[in-house]
Amino acid sequence: MGKGKRKVPGINASSTADISFILLIFFLVVTSMNSSTGLNVRLPEPPEDEQLQDPPKIKKRNSLIVLVNMENEILVTQGEKTPYVIEPAELRELAKEFIMNAENRADYPEKHAEDIVYNEKGVEHILPSGRQQMVTSKHVISLQTDRATNYNTYFEVSSALYGAYDELRDELAKKEFGKPYKSLSEAQQMLCRLYYKTMISEAEPHKIGG
Repeated sequence: MGKGKRKVPGINASSTADISFILLIFFLVVTSMNSSTGLNVRLPEPPEDEQLQDPPKIKKRNSLIVLVNMENEILVTQGEKTPYVIEPAELRELAKEFIMNAENRADYPEKHAEDIVYNEKGVEHILPSGRQQMVTSKHVISLQTDRATNYNTYFEVSSALYGAYDELRDELAKKEFGKPYKSLSEAQQMLCRLYYKTMISEAEPHKIGG
């Protein structure tokens, strides 16, 4: 008579879940949790005069407002002039004329004398033409876009405005140092940036309309 197959006794796993739960509770209790701490910062005392000061007023002649509406049209308001539509290709040259004000026009940013000096490790650097220069550092270019403005249009407008500063600095570098801006030393490039400071204010997109 053949031997019958023996049944292998199974492992009783009914209490495994209970044991795992107990171990989890144990490790949660005995493990120390590192809590992140902040920096001890002493905030400045509030000013005695609680009235907030009004922001400085910008003269209209010093402002160039560039609006891009939902139809991707570029509207420019320059000083007292009535807003008008302009193409991206024309915007760069307009911005350059506005920033530079080479002819010292009354409807463009006012020019004033300013010391263009860059201190590098105790050494003063100035432009070859002199320390004091007539600049328009009080001008402001305000860029505002509609929420529906196409990104490509925004990129064109932004590139035109920032590119105006790049071209002006390059022209200044060739005039003062006889070589392009990219070929200048770090100190010489800083002098060009101090002469033509980037004064672009980008507002958060909002509804401008068509």
